[in-house]
Amino acid sequence: MPEGPTIVLMKEQLSKFVGQKVISVEGTVKFDYKLIANKKLKEIRLLGKQTYLIFDKINVRIHLLMIGSYEIDEQTKPDRNLRIGLTFKNGKALFFSCSVKILPNEILKTINWEADVMSDIWNPKKASTKLKDNPEMMVCDALMDQDIFSGVGNIIKNETLFRIGVQPESRLGKMPKDKINELLSEARNYSFNFLKWKRENTLKKHWKAHQKKNCPLCGKPLARKITGKYKRRSFYCETDQKLY
Repeated sequence: MPEGPTIVLMKEQLSKFVGQKVISVEGTVKFDYKLIANKKLKEIRLLGKQTYLIFDKINVRIHLLMIGSYEIDEQTKPDRNLRIGLTFKNGKALFFSCSVKILPNEILKTINWEADVMSDIWNPKKASTKLKDNPEMMVCDALMDQDIFSGVGNIIKNETLFRIGVQPESRLGKMPKDKINELLSEARNYSFNFLKWKRENTLKKHWKAHQKKNCPLCGKPLARKITGKYKRRSFYCETDQKLY
């Protein structure tokens, strides 16, 4: 599943279409194309893994889900997987195998934009309060909760927990305050490092735990386990990461 940093890169590529009119619409999503045809794309906003293409009265919300993808200008993927394609004067934006919702712009006022860990308005105090309100929640679930850490996915989860030395099945209420603060800080820090390394095409070279066999600190085999309510695979060291 594409994580927040990948969606930031996608937004950067889509930004050339802001202010441009949609010339044509195609794809398998069923809606009245007149809602956006010949309308200007006014803005692109992100909430973690979700992208909002905002027009005058409605917005197109795109979530790439587990296997979704996008292409700019040139299409190489089969039409049957094209969920929505927008043609502008200066190119095309194509989205495949993803979730597409057509929503009224009023919904934008109800969204907690401060939950996005890569946003300039991310609010760690609100995130901290949500963590305190869920003492029995596993830390692996907290990191994957998009209402708390919007944009964090499984890679960021595994790497963040390794870097702060906490096992994924630790309970939030058992973790000391300094570890909670480290969690908040590192989830954001690693997300921006992820973005930097993704741009350099060196992301995997910097993985310390995710999909690794041995701990880079002690050399022992890393545990591989499906953890938490989201049932995602965790990679962690039972020696260098503490279970709270």
